Amino acid sequence: MKKQEIKIIDASGRTLGRVATEIAMSLMGKTKVSFERNCYCGIPVKVINAGKIKITVKKLEEIVHKRYSGMRGGLRILKGTETRDKKGMKELVKLAVFQMLPDNKIRREMMKNLTIEE
Repeated sequence: MKKQEIKIIDASGRTLGRVATEIAMSLMGKTKVSFERNCYCGIPVKVINAGKIKITVKKLEEIVHKRYSGMRGGLRILKGTETRDKKGMKELVKLAVFQMLPDNKIRREMMKNLTIEE
């Protein structure tokens, strides 16, 4: 059985969007020659130093995430600052990558191949 290589991305000193696009492209498999849209052919990605991402306070306040409980009146709109304070920068990276991946059945499988460390 062939051992699959893992792409390691160092996020220290880089902006959130640039890191997230690089991660998304590798998870989708668009960096490989054998890219196919209908099946997972990406590379597992490990992100290190996610807490050292360069992001301004103004941008953190502009970032908005929605959370819905399923009940009436259960929609919660969270700012990036709240998410950073409660769950850390690694959750912001995860949400940014999740939104950049295609909305299909393979998205969950792609996200399982992403590991983020502070």
